[in-house]
Amino acid sequence: MDGIVTDVAVGVKRGSDELLSGSVLSSPNSNMSSMVVTANGNDSKKFKGEDKMDGAPSRVLHIRKLPGEVTETEVIALGLPFGKVTNILMLKGKNQAFLELATEEAAITMVNYYSAVTPHLRNQPIYIQYSNHKELKTDNTLNQRAQAVLQAVTAVQTANTPLSGTAVSESAVTPAQSPVLRIIIDNMYYPVTLDVLHQIFSKFGAVLKIITFTKNNQFQALLQYGDPVNAQQAKLALDGQNIYNACCTLRIDFSKLVNLNVKYNNDKSRDYTRPDLPSGDGQPALDPAIAAAFAKETSLLAVPGALSPLAIPNAAAAAAAAAAGRVGMPGVSAGGNTVLLVSNLNEEMVTPQSLFTLFGVYGDVQRVKILYNKKDSALIQMADGNQSQLAMNHLNGQKMYGKIIRVTLSKHQTVQLPREGLDDQGLTKDFGNSPLHRFKKPGSKNFQNIFPPSATLHLSNIPPSVAEEDLRTLFANTGGTVKAFKFFQDHKMALLQMATVEEAIQALIDLHNYNLGENHHLRVSFSKSTI
Repeated sequence: MDGIVTDVAVGVKRGSDELLSGSVLSSPNSNMSSMVVTANGNDSKKFKGEDKMDGAPSRVLHIRKLPGEVTETEVIALGLPFGKVTNILMLKGKNQAFLELATEEAAITMVNYYSAVTPHLRNQPIYIQYSNHKELKTDNTLNQRAQAVLQAVTAVQTANTPLSGTAVSESAVTPAQSPVLRIIIDNMYYPVTLDVLHQIFSKFGAVLKIITFTKNNQFQALLQYGDPVNAQQAKLALDGQNIYNACCTLRIDFSKLVNLNVKYNNDKSRDYTRPDLPSGDGQPALDPAIAAAFAKETSLLAVPGALSPLAIPNAAAAAAAAAAGRVGMPGVSAGGNTVLLVSNLNEEMVTPQSLFTLFGVYGDVQRVKILYNKKDSALIQMADGNQSQLAMNHLNGQKMYGKIIRVTLSKHQTVQLPREGLDDQGLTKDFGNSPLHRFKKPGSKNFQNIFPPSATLHLSNIPPSVAEEDLRTLFANTGGTVKAFKFFQDHKMALLQMATVEEAIQALIDLHNYNLGENHHLRVSFSKSTI
């Protein structure tokens, strides 16, 4: 996908030589703080003793390799998400700039972020490092344009300070200026993850923070860019578009908030500028101050606690990228690649039925073929490309029958059935008309209950005569240990926790659709909850 920045910066160094013009800088190790260097760029002086500096953090940052036509606004925008920008000096002739932030902490956060994500201006990588100088003193007569630009964005800066315990006042910034978008997803027949949103919206600029939550039974997100211009471009391009064919429609508005205060990095919220944040241990991912800013509807905000992160970020990213690739392309079907290649299977244990049951958690499996000459591999055909992406996203790297399975997209478009009369030892099975498909009905609630494999299972369709002890015994007989059990109030549903994810996968394969009597077949799914 173009526009996604994944390069690792090679340009964040400390204490490099700096060429200065049109400015006075005060250096802690220099008695030259009164020295003014002329602004024409021809006779810039190199400060003596710069190389002796230890490259300690400073609130003044030195930015190099800027595109020739870059503006002050674009350079200031690099710093805005991290805190107030207090001064700027452009060295146009040298394609360099100095940016001063209000605090050293903000500068450290900015350098740390851009050391992980190479900053780009006008599609060109740039390099950011600490300056040797602790303060930027500019000659305002020589730096008038930059100062005017700085004043012009002060409104956004002021509003960009992190939220305290109070709601942001609406007058702080007009909606069109906000770098934060509020995203609502209509017709959500397939789950949309934080990673999917990040991949899609990264096309329009660096995404700094995302918070997802459910409000009024709708999946919503707040997404913060480094620059309001990026937010504007993303809104123009994506509002009204479908993430997948004919569903998952993006409804995008500017948020009244101008800065998101993310407390936890998990699958509900993420601050890409703070990789050190905890995952939350079940705490809500929505900051109370942000909640308060939601037009007094905080009681409607329901943000479940942290889920354990997926063990396979690359597969998740691949699935998200595939989803993102379909955005804004009307007429492209959600076909994608429907066939998966699953390898490193336990060939002694695996059957088409067991693969149908496990992969059926993420879509309607049409056909399964265990390869005749390579029985540790199988082809699985899903109903559409979105379902194959989901299954790959969630099952690649999981353990099935004691082996870590690998799931990739196959180059095959369909799974061929054996020619009539040919016996392939039951290795190929057609499930096209199976009554066990979970997603036949468009808009089925099952679309909203797709979760990664987890040790906790959700059981439903339990008849009144079946007691907790019966279910505990049943699940223990699959070879695992039942750690916890909890009936829902109506006793038709329950949560049951196995000792490990692998045991839960095994139990789901063995017991989904198990006949409990009284014409009740047990339904088993992975749960996002813990007991």
